[in-house]
Amino acid sequence: MSSPPRYIRFFDELSLDDIALVGGKNASLGEMHRELSPQGIPIPNGFATTAEAYWDVLDRAGGRAALRDILDDLRPDDVADLARRGQKARDLIYGAGLPEDLSRQIRSAYGRLVDQYGADLSVAVRSSATAEDLPTASFAGQQDTYLNVRGETMLLDSVRRCLASLFTDRAIHYRHDRDFDHLKVALSVGVMKMVRSDIGTSGVTFTLDTETGFRDIVLITASYGLGENIVQGIVDPDELVVHKPTFDLGHRAVLRRTLGTKKLKMIYATGRTREPVRNIPTSKEERDRFSVSDQEALRLAEYAIRIERHYSQKAGRSMPMDIEWAKDGIDGELYILQARPETVASRAASTTLRRYRLVEKGEVKASGRAVGDTIASGAVQLIRDADELSGFTPGSILVSDTTAPDWEPVMKTAAAVVTNRGGRTCHAAIVARELGIPAVVGTTDATERLVNGDPITVSCAEGETGRVYAGTLRHEVDETDLSNLERPRTKIMINLGNPEIAFKTSFVPNDGVGLARMEFIIGEYIKVHPMALVHLDRVEDPAARAEIASLTHRYASPEDFFIERLSEGVGTIAAAFWPKPVIVRLSDFKTNEYAHLIGGRSFEPDEANPMIGFRGAARYAHPAYAEGFALECRAMKRVREEMGLVNVKLMIPFCRRVAEGKAVLDEMAKHGLVRGEHDLEVYVMCEIPNNVIQIDEFAALFDGFSIGSNDLTQLHLGVDRDSATVAFNFDERDPGVLEMFRLAVDGAKRNRRHSGICGQAPSDYPEVAEFLVKQGIDSISLTPDSVLKTTMRIVDLEKKLTSAE
Repeated sequence: MSSPPRYIRFFDELSLDDIALVGGKNASLGEMHRELSPQGIPIPNGFATTAEAYWDVLDRAGGRAALRDILDDLRPDDVADLARRGQKARDLIYGAGLPEDLSRQIRSAYGRLVDQYGADLSVAVRSSATAEDLPTASFAGQQDTYLNVRGETMLLDSVRRCLASLFTDRAIHYRHDRDFDHLKVALSVGVMKMVRSDIGTSGVTFTLDTETGFRDIVLITASYGLGENIVQGIVDPDELVVHKPTFDLGHRAVLRRTLGTKKLKMIYATGRTREPVRNIPTSKEERDRFSVSDQEALRLAEYAIRIERHYSQKAGRSMPMDIEWAKDGIDGELYILQARPETVASRAASTTLRRYRLVEKGEVKASGRAVGDTIASGAVQLIRDADELSGFTPGSILVSDTTAPDWEPVMKTAAAVVTNRGGRTCHAAIVARELGIPAVVGTTDATERLVNGDPITVSCAEGETGRVYAGTLRHEVDETDLSNLERPRTKIMINLGNPEIAFKTSFVPNDGVGLARMEFIIGEYIKVHPMALVHLDRVEDPAARAEIASLTHRYASPEDFFIERLSEGVGTIAAAFWPKPVIVRLSDFKTNEYAHLIGGRSFEPDEANPMIGFRGAARYAHPAYAEGFALECRAMKRVREEMGLVNVKLMIPFCRRVAEGKAVLDEMAKHGLVRGEHDLEVYVMCEIPNNVIQIDEFAALFDGFSIGSNDLTQLHLGVDRDSATVAFNFDERDPGVLEMFRLAVDGAKRNRRHSGICGQAPSDYPEVAEFLVKQGIDSISLTPDSVLKTTMRIVDLEKKLTSAE
């Protein structure tokens, strides 16, 4: 008498070589349990049913022929027809029951887990298709998962339901779109110990940026309770980012963080209920703090980096990963629940640069997290209930509270997706990313603010914030083949202030950042006058005091708020371009601009001409601002020393006199920023005629010069660039201005100092860029939209200059 088939494999018996046996998800769990658990990465134990078990269940019901009949002539885009056929297929498999040998082996394996973890054990029952998580397609989320499963009876029923879920509507549609034969894909059921994240936290970690494909970061999303809320887009999670290269060098710091709303958490159900889990509201205190600590985020980053490295070594190529994790609220441990190759952002073509941009603007109707970097227009179609999906008009923009896996066939026909809830790892985001359509998620109120049938434009091309505009707005798409783009001898750098577009902009061919504007970060992400944070008692406006208190209440002190926000903004730009140089200009607001910051009017004088007033270097050691400058210095010290981003160079703006330059360097040194220590280089803006006239003296203090063409033109020609009346006289191409540029470049070369230009002139006027190249300038820093065309012109010019020699 032959022995029954062996339907069960424990995780320690499996590896990546067993995808055909137990599917991608379970094979990956086995690989990690065998190879990475011994290295200290905690992975709950469990077991998997084999593909053979699935086929035996199917054959008991004569299922292969029956399924062929059910799916013959399938019309997947007919939602009603797909639903009918899917239900028949699921009923067929569920109704077949489980062979006695399979039931007995599942009960025995479950008993082993009970022996290991105790009688109070609950398990998660997850699907794993045998074609799952291939490099060209991810079946993740297509089948069903059952959580908090307790006891043999509930387990066996969940296994049957899981097997039947191979034929969910979404899974049928997915396989049809990718030409997978429905009867050549089997399903393995994974059974693993539930981590008590219902009283802890959970999330998803990616080892790249999901929107741009930037590979030097780990992106961690986190929320309270079980992780299904993040995956399904029910909550807007926290996001924390860690920079991999500096982490590998031993620096342990979170690069940037975004606080999610986290309005709900999924917990175990109690009492008499058919559902084993339920959602409850989070408290205000929970919503108001991050659901993971920095130390926990860094530990998750370490696990993610090691997992990515292991899978990349196995594959023989870089393998960005998509990793689910959970924190057990009882033992406090962080567990890895799943890891699979990321299959969308990592496959984006790197030789073609495609940039979308709006040609016109309109009224912003809603905003949230941007998914992707494209733009689409269409009519609003509100979907408040799954029953409305059958009436969806292809080409419309799907607007809903959230989306569910069964919506995918309809989402495929949408021009864009907008949801009230969710973060960038939610279901709507994942599907939109895979389909290549823009999505704005986590808007909170889009379903209330958008009217059915109205034309709108969804833009995800403006950074991390996605915007929904009223009307059909014109946009353009630029495509550039980078594979044969030549690089000039002159360094081509980028002017950048917005951290939200840093990762995306880093793909533009460049030699680093020639001007990172601190003002943008202060104005957009801090919003408060630095001195108001140091001396809140001197802020006269009660509304301003209340707003400052609201912005800073999560921090140990208002000063810490400024330091963290500024360092994370600058750090994000520096990380995006690592290890290329990033020249950060210290704050250069004018007094009227400072006054518009929250609390600013209590600290700024009213000047007739702020352009040549109390600005730049004059402020830094002055009693009226020295304490604010100290915060800037502490933030930059954190970027360079704690974050390890030593590619940051600092630059002093509007330095009128040599003595003023010395005073600023002394002030910086008092706060730990000593020129020459830790390879710190300090540049100075060359934007005042005195900088050019005394360039030899300034060169003794600073490591390089960056010509500020706007201010140098203003001061050389005596034209207030804020005055529209005399704007006709403002021209960087004036022979006198060009002569100042020439003298600056010559002076820098004479003193063996770096010479660059970061003003607007080279971006606006190709002839200015060409003039500077002829003078032998070291670098030209341009706005991102002018980099490619200016680079090609300079390559041609350098060839002509070489041939003329």
